[in-house]
Amino acid sequence: MANFNQLLQSRWSQGHFLCVGLDSDYQKLPTCIKTTAIADSLIHFNREIIEATAEFCCAFKPNIAFYEGYGLEGLKALIETNRFIREHYPEIPIILDAKRADIGSTNKGYVKAAFEIYFANAITVHPYLGQEALQPFLENPEIGVIVLCHTSNPGAGEFQELQSDGRELYKIVASRVSQSWNRNHNCGLVVGATYPEQLAEVRQIAGDLPLLIPGIGAQGGDLAQTVTNGLNSKGSGIIINSSRSIIYASDDRDFMQAAGAEAAKLDQAIRQLAAAKCNS
Repeated sequence: MANFNQLLQSRWSQGHFLCVGLDSDYQKLPTCIKTTAIADSLIHFNREIIEATAEFCCAFKPNIAFYEGYGLEGLKALIETNRFIREHYPEIPIILDAKRADIGSTNKGYVKAAFEIYFANAITVHPYLGQEALQPFLENPEIGVIVLCHTSNPGAGEFQELQSDGRELYKIVASRVSQSWNRNHNCGLVVGATYPEQLAEVRQIAGDLPLLIPGIGAQGGDLAQTVTNGLNSKGSGIIINSSRSIIYASDDRDFMQAAGAEAAKLDQAIRQLAAAKCNS
């Protein structure tokens, strides 16, 4: 089986840079598929969304919080959703948005859960405990390790823009990950579309490293700036995530068709912007 980087490169080569965030909340599901069985309802909804959007995306990204919040029923839905992707769309990588990191021995448990239980191909982690603690993730060239750098939330700068020796922390993270942590060519960075200037700076620092870019859609990030500032020297390198604006495009019986249409529209827009950037 291809590793995360190979799967991603293959999807990029086909012109796909959209990541569909499977942030599925039982409370927000269309009433037409919502039953009292939480797991079954989430699984049904996710499968419909996956089938509607798979042809347009480079990755799927379930955020584990939306599933953990429903206990065992939610975790069952996450496992079965990712199993479905692995079985029916093995060419599309799964990024588990879990933002994990702890001391090394604890991280071994996180690695086992993410890649053996939840069937992910990549995981988001935070850098606060340093490279040494993250070795259980970094040492495996088969998996993707996507490190929080400059996130999309309004308060991101509270710590991420603090300066050390005249340099902002997020820039130090970008440098360390790209220059020291990426020995197995399995690292990426999270940079929010809501901070286009910082996105451009991180791209310059990180070279051709993959960038997972949340903040398009409900959070209001600018797509044109995101593509322009995020593309690498090869005309790829971006994983542009959109969640709510796709999966909740309709709350009626046409939710599957609406999600597919929204994904197709965003995929096409990203393609056009990428082509314009590469031809400029």
